[in-house]
Amino acid sequence: MTPRRMHWLGPPGSDTEFPPIETALDWPNGLLAAGGDLSPQRLLAAYRRGIFPWYEAGQPILWWCPDPRTVIFPGALHVARRLRRHLAQQPFEGSFDRAFQGVVRGCARAHEPGAGTWITPAMMTAYDRLHALGYAHSVEIWQGDTLAGGLYGVAVGRIFFAESMFSRVSNASRAAMVLLDQALREGGFRLIDCQLPSPHLFRMGAVEIPREAFLALLAEHAGRAPAPGFCWSPEKRPVTAPLARGH
Repeated sequence: MTPRRMHWLGPPGSDTEFPPIETALDWPNGLLAAGGDLSPQRLLAAYRRGIFPWYEAGQPILWWCPDPRTVIFPGALHVARRLRRHLAQQPFEGSFDRAFQGVVRGCARAHEPGAGTWITPAMMTAYDRLHALGYAHSVEIWQGDTLAGGLYGVAVGRIFFAESMFSRVSNASRAAMVLLDQALREGGFRLIDCQLPSPHLFRMGAVEIPREAFLALLAEHAGRAPAPGFCWSPEKRPVTAPLARGH
């Protein structure tokens, strides 16, 4: 039996290999390694293995791969009746990659001095770099010219790793999930990785699957390009709810 223990990664610039997933701790659930850096090479190596960074200021970088894994399958997003009615009034427009830094900093609550967050300045810089390389993407929700909410994450093949979301207006983050779900279905994406469970995600259709099943889906779809013609368009468009199931 493979012993479970937390591994220490090498310093910045060292080899980006991660230890075997099966060595991750049971408690805290999925803690695999600490240290290393947030270089694009290490981050992409992590995502391709189903590993993500999550730590607070003052801690070393911590790397996780929990079991089970919280995911949403594109097309299975639950859109509540109240949200459907709200979107029917067309209060929002949405876009992709139009204001990436604004979304990340909104998620970090950078406009609220002293607010606690795991999105440290180093994390913001790291995802800015992934965005410049074409891997990290944002979903913006607009009221007029005001950024009302959004989310960001990392796309590897046909898997989208959702990192964080925020709202400055009621229902804005939910609208971002609706727009993301529609785009990912068009692009033939197989999975939205939500990483960790929360009541909010479960209300929107998230489910937990065994880590082994998650890693199998990742291995099958992370190397596949999105459907032909798919793109992350910065053009604004109305955010509308999908047809209710059965229609």
